[in-house]
Amino acid sequence: MKYFVSAIILSVLLANLFLSTAIASEDVFEEIEWTDLIPRDDLAILLDPPEFLLGIEDGSENDNMETLAEKSQDDAKTKRFNEALKSERVITEFDGRKIRIPGFIVPLKNNAQQQVTEFFIVPYFGACLHLPPPPPNQIIHGRWPAGIDVEDLSIPMWFEGEIDIKKTSSEMGTSVYDLSLTRYLPY
Repeated sequence: MKYFVSAIILSVLLANLFLSTAIASEDVFEEIEWTDLIPRDDLAILLDPPEFLLGIEDGSENDNMETLAEKSQDDAKTKRFNEALKSERVITEFDGRKIRIPGFIVPLKNNAQQQVTEFFIVPYFGACLHLPPPPPNQIIHGRWPAGIDVEDLSIPMWFEGEIDIKKTSSEMGTSVYDLSLTRYLPY
């Protein structure tokens, strides 16, 4: 009987070990940077903006997308910069991968308790509120049907889940990545 009980205990311990290992292996997320989601040539042009943009004061009369569009007609570098700001090009290797990325929530929908249920994840605070918004390949669409209590939009969070290439548009912007969220946590 003693050996029988020992065998049962050993079986239970091994089963628990196997189960915890299986769960842990499913929860492995590749930590990525926002720049990993953008094609290298788009990133290069965005990191080297046209000179005239550096002289435009935030909130001034020329701080708008129309000024950029006008200048794009005359200058190839400005045209390419404008195209990169609107780029929907993706890194296809991310489709179906489990990722972990830091970011900020831009609410799109709330539930009755005013918890955020659908949102964009963006690389910096205020991204969809200021011009220009991030390119679509720098915005990730997410949902959490149970709702997330967001008291302060300026607080970054970690988002973990499986990323898919899927376009989502709203008045706040357009994303070309979607994240099937597994969990979110404080940054």
